[in-house]
Amino acid sequence: MLFLLKMDRSEIIRSAENQYKQILEEFFISVYNEISLSSHGIDHHRRVWNYAKEFLKQIPSENSENTLQLSANLIIACYMHDIGMSVDPGTRHGKISRKFCIRFLSEHNLPKDGFQAALEAIENHDNKDYAADYKKNGLLSILSVSDDLDAFGFTGIFRYTEIYLTRGIEPDKIGILVRENAGKRFLNFLKSFGSYNAIVERHTSRFKLLDEFFSKYNTQLASYQFGLSHPTGYCGVIELFDHMIKRRIELREIYLESEKYLVDPTIRWFFTELKKEISVS
Repeated sequence: MLFLLKMDRSEIIRSAENQYKQILEEFFISVYNEISLSSHGIDHHRRVWNYAKEFLKQIPSENSENTLQLSANLIIACYMHDIGMSVDPGTRHGKISRKFCIRFLSEHNLPKDGFQAALEAIENHDNKDYAADYKKNGLLSILSVSDDLDAFGFTGIFRYTEIYLTRGIEPDKIGILVRENAGKRFLNFLKSFGSYNAIVERHTSRFKLLDEFFSKYNTQLASYQFGLSHPTGYCGVIELFDHMIKRRIELREIYLESEKYLVDPTIRWFFTELKKEISVS
């Protein structure tokens, strides 16, 4: 019976995907400027939806109708939550993303009243103090944690670096701020879904990888000079991303740029692993 219940839930989630995924991706790609902030482009939203599905398959639900409604709202929230960041990469981009989502609903003749939970989650997901709203809105909690999980691992290193540099934060401050911010995200993940042992184990290792990277980055900063012609080590990885942002070029061009420095073991390791982790269909 438990097996059948899991299959039923998987089918419900698949139904939501079949109904919404393609039109969400088409809308997203039509309005989002990847060069402005490539770390928060379509692949980020695909990954967030995949993380959200892991939780959706396991959380308790009263009936199939509730699961269907939650699935529909959640996939829309996952694909729309950061769409406003190419317009405003600031910490309160949720309101702009909400407006884009309303436009999406209107263009596809979807009733706004039926997706209030998604709209509220989109608007409030960037409020990372994890206040009471997260307790009132279960969809917001899933969206926020799923978004946070994409801030770990090699993907998270790239994502944090690009957004912080875009916001004008100096390279010598990034490591400290990332470790502080990621630590809060990780604690909220454990608080919200700490009983999901397999998920916790997998993402704990991704959090530790990010935390260790920036710990070593902070150590190297003491003797590293940015702006030289031969980036090396952990600081060299960040310098290449800084180069990408200043020249307004896409990530694939930085992969090519990094090939000049593959003799450096850290740069070779990082960009090899980032390529494996970052893309998802």
